[in-house]
Amino acid sequence: MARGDQIYVMRPLAGMDSVYEHHGIDCGDGTVIHYYKGSGEPIISRTTMETFAMGSPVYPYKTSVSFIPDLVMERAESRLGERQYNLVTNNCEHFANWCKTGRNVSQQLLNYGLDARQLNGNAGLINIAAQEGDPIQAIELMRQASGNVAIAQSRLQQQYSQAQDDMLTWDRVARLALQKNREDLARAALTRKVEFKRKAEKLQKQLMELAETEVSLNRNRALINQRLTYS
Repeated sequence: MARGDQIYVMRPLAGMDSVYEHHGIDCGDGTVIHYYKGSGEPIISRTTMETFAMGSPVYPYKTSVSFIPDLVMERAESRLGERQYNLVTNNCEHFANWCKTGRNVSQQLLNYGLDARQLNGNAGLINIAAQEGDPIQAIELMRQASGNVAIAQSRLQQQYSQAQDDMLTWDRVARLALQKNREDLARAALTRKVEFKRKAEKLQKQLMELAETEVSLNRNRALINQRLTYS
């Protein structure tokens, strides 16, 4: 393992060992950049390898394509201090893959089948699941709706990350153009930057709406489970 490598350790869950992978970026100096929870909310931090490993073996995560180490480190360091952890759309694996390959994906979520269905009719499924009727059928509809929301969030998050990257790219282009006294090119670049900024804002709003949908699903699921408990 070396500087800029994507690495992971197996972490326990609910009293069971080695349930899920926790990912990070190896800095090559005994430290790792990763989503670190500590005693509070998760935050992207640079911690010691020992803190990252928590006594477990550390493994390299192999990808078919990746950025050069300097760019991987630049991307990882650019998000230090971020507090936007989301299990479905922005977990530790999303972050590490984004740093390493530019793709904001979590293979673990995909392995759970969240890409098996096409996004289709979220609102309808939610409304049906919330209605009175067969609770077993309602639970199945809720499961489908949750999967569809997760797929939508994953896709929108990728588009949002790309729009942010494009916005930063055009900002750099504008700065370089100004350094060369090319105001015409700088204006054109800034126009493109504004376009991607608006796109990012629109996608962010859609992500917030999906997050609200997720809350609604959880509330409805709790009501259905309550019905089953007291039936």
